[in-house]
Amino acid sequence: MASLRLIIEDGHFQDAHGRHVLLRGINVAGDAKLPSEPDVPSHVVQDFFDGDNVKFHNRPFRKEDAHIHFSRLKRFGYNTIRYVFTWEAIEAAGPGRYDEVWIQHTIDVLRTARDYGFYIFMDPHQDVWSRYCGGSGAPMWTIYACGLNSQSFAATEAAIVHNTYPEPENFPKMIWSTNYYRLAAATIFTLFFAGRDFAPKCIIDGVNIQDYLQGHFIRACEHLAKRIHEAGDIENDVVFGWESLNEPSRGMIGHVDLSIIPDEQKLKKGSCPTLWQAILTGSGRACEVDSWDMGGLGPYKVGRILIDPHGETAWLPENYDDSRYGWKRDPGWRLGECIWAQHGVWDQATDILTQKSYFEKHPTNGNKLDYHTFTNTYFMAFYRKYRDTIRAIHKDAIMLCQPPTLELPPSIKGTEDDDPRMVYAPHYYDGITLMTKKWNRTWNVDVVGVLRGRYWHPAFAIKIGETVIRNSFKEQLAAIKKEGQDYMGNHPCILTEFGIPYDMDDKQAYKTGDYSSQSAAMDANHFAVEGALMEGYTLWLYSATNDHQRGDQWNGEDLSIFSVDDQTLPVSAIPRTPDLNQSTSSLLKLATASARQEVNDETSVTPSNLRRTLTNPSISSKRPSSDPELTNAPGYRAAEAYVRPAPIATNGPMTDYVFDLKNCEFTLNIEGAKAASEDFPTTVFLPEYHFPKEQCTVAVSSGKWEISTDDEERTWVQKLRWWHGDGKQSLKVTGLIRPHNSLAGTAEEAGYLEQCQQSYGVDLKSCNVM
Repeated sequence: MASLRLIIEDGHFQDAHGRHVLLRGINVAGDAKLPSEPDVPSHVVQDFFDGDNVKFHNRPFRKEDAHIHFSRLKRFGYNTIRYVFTWEAIEAAGPGRYDEVWIQHTIDVLRTARDYGFYIFMDPHQDVWSRYCGGSGAPMWTIYACGLNSQSFAATEAAIVHNTYPEPENFPKMIWSTNYYRLAAATIFTLFFAGRDFAPKCIIDGVNIQDYLQGHFIRACEHLAKRIHEAGDIENDVVFGWESLNEPSRGMIGHVDLSIIPDEQKLKKGSCPTLWQAILTGSGRACEVDSWDMGGLGPYKVGRILIDPHGETAWLPENYDDSRYGWKRDPGWRLGECIWAQHGVWDQATDILTQKSYFEKHPTNGNKLDYHTFTNTYFMAFYRKYRDTIRAIHKDAIMLCQPPTLELPPSIKGTEDDDPRMVYAPHYYDGITLMTKKWNRTWNVDVVGVLRGRYWHPAFAIKIGETVIRNSFKEQLAAIKKEGQDYMGNHPCILTEFGIPYDMDDKQAYKTGDYSSQSAAMDANHFAVEGALMEGYTLWLYSATNDHQRGDQWNGEDLSIFSVDDQTLPVSAIPRTPDLNQSTSSLLKLATASARQEVNDETSVTPSNLRRTLTNPSISSKRPSSDPELTNAPGYRAAEAYVRPAPIATNGPMTDYVFDLKNCEFTLNIEGAKAASEDFPTTVFLPEYHFPKEQCTVAVSSGKWEISTDDEERTWVQKLRWWHGDGKQSLKVTGLIRPHNSLAGTAEEAGYLEQCQQSYGVDLKSCNVM
């Protein structure tokens, strides 16, 4: 049997030559959340509810365009892709009806990615369950299977959905994520993970709704894994693993009191009903609920608003034609009635909440279901079924375990689940920047520290000054990685999502071309990932259709590093020469001068490139943003902060590495080991933008090095190769310092700090908060 491209040894990734590998990647692509036929971005209501007939055949992009996207990402230095797909893309037409056209398209795109040498893991993506609940992921029929009617979600606010929002242009930023705490998503996730315990009457096709939903989801992923396996040249060659369900939620499980908003619900924006109020409005009752907004200090209450569905309910009507999808619902599960009323949680005749703590404890053993208990029980039960199903097809699959976001990982260290081919796959976002869409250089908050109770008062979680903020990000990620080791065992940690909003400051960068805030935020996040020494990361996001007007075309988000309205970093378009900048002690054989033609991509002008562009409507005929104010100053989209040097493979484990963007210095320290062969030295991606060969200096602790550019993987990429000895080894490369519009903190940001002082009654200027 041929050796695997990627294995795990002692908590690190290694290639077939024994070198330690850093998985530096990106999520591809945000477009996969949305169907291509019809092309319905999240702000369009037309054809939205025709969910049985949607197709994802050109997602994440056309296969004819795949080489353009992959060559671009390879030039940016990425070697890994988190391949985003949704359950809806596989099984939209109905239970068990798989879209083989989309599956073949996926195989074709993955084959193209193989030619570029990417490592890929598959991401079954969801956000708040489904597009019809305001996010992405599951097919529409799953909502009907749960007895819910997605066409009534707007009136009842069972979900806030961009497609049905009265004024989609004014859709509140990040409000989509509050749907986790609204009726639709909270109910469905409860049924998905714990329907047998909390909704025993919900029987469909002879099984509980929990087994019905989990079974269909897992079988859909199994079918895709089987087709990839049968393709013969993708499994292990390019697809090395599978991640578990993206950002799982516990729904109502563990909720102590349905009539109050729990302390752990930190996200409050817009109307903010308790789950009891959400149940009432979901059954047509009018309720006055609190309204919240997000400010510099987090959420704050702004008043109360009335949600009045005028009798419309979020549940399917009693006379709904349940034969539509061929399933048979048990007579004990009555349509037209809230399932939680059917299970005695409340009395519909009197509108009295009879069991406010219905979800607090396990109904049979009485154990309290806090979030960590949920993770250790319901989540792990699902994960085991998913893992075992995938491994039955892809026997060498590396499984990426993603527990609930920012919660403690499962306690499986030393158990049978302490799997040698498992990866811990957490997510982390700078929530202050994400929610306010502003990079605040003056202060930020240690979110992980707050969640873990490390501060006796919230004031001491505030980090003041950009250097302290950057270090705080690094310390939070290091803590997340250590939690994985403490609870799960010695496994690699891949941060499979982090990123920044590009539409900061009311899209000021799109009007001026000044991306300094985005650059500072992006650099701070990468500094943190590098400093935490995670074994890999995949930045959110690459979107092929991002533009300045609508961002990623989904819920008003704008996190893509690529936009059709911006430029890419300048690189040389002329053929490379064989001249090498190499160390003077040359016992090396010179790198072979490449006689191959420059790879056709967007940076080179060739007859085939011109022909492709002229005949490629999806690239050349893309409509620009309609507002000229947003497109008259295209910039580089802070590319200097994400196109950064990084180890590709090292002979020996890395002890630390970092890129200092301000001074354009890259340092790498490793515990050197003898190379298996002179053909496989330590290799570093060295972007030409920062490190033009003629304008950079290299210092090494020992050995020989060379800088050369090759197209080994179909794209011209500059690399530094280093032949070194055993023991502690260091490398430092200094490049070309370029201005990046560094700005000082503003008076407005300082004003936020004063608000903190007034709010907490603490003089932060006299506090040492490191």
